[in-house]
Amino acid sequence: MVNSTFIQTIQVSENQTAIFLGSGTLPVFGTPALVALMENTAMQLLSVLPVENTSVGISMNMKHLKASPVGASIECCATISAIEGRKYIFAIKAVDASGDLIGEGIHERVVVNIDKFMSKIL
Repeated sequence: MVNSTFIQTIQVSENQTAIFLGSGTLPVFGTPALVALMENTAMQLLSVLPVENTSVGISMNMKHLKASPVGASIECCATISAIEGRKYIFAIKAVDASGDLIGEGIHERVVVNIDKFMSKIL
């Protein structure tokens, strides 16, 4: 499973802008939206887990390197770089339609039993 990859492409919408999300004052792809895209891409790579399990994000170390306007096409690629027991470590990159790197990061997720996890919350 190490080196497994999942890629998804989105088009930047108004509700993903820094001004909409409150993380800035400009109508460009906001860093919180980029983090969410990266985390979602990694999560989808683990969609093959047994139905009683899921994965939860525990860390994100990323850089947002280039602004992207509303309407821009963003491709995000997550690759499993290591597995340590229940913890999965992902290398993630996001590029725009011209191939320019707009963001990159390392993300960690842990596999949990849904019922056991939720019993600690509720």
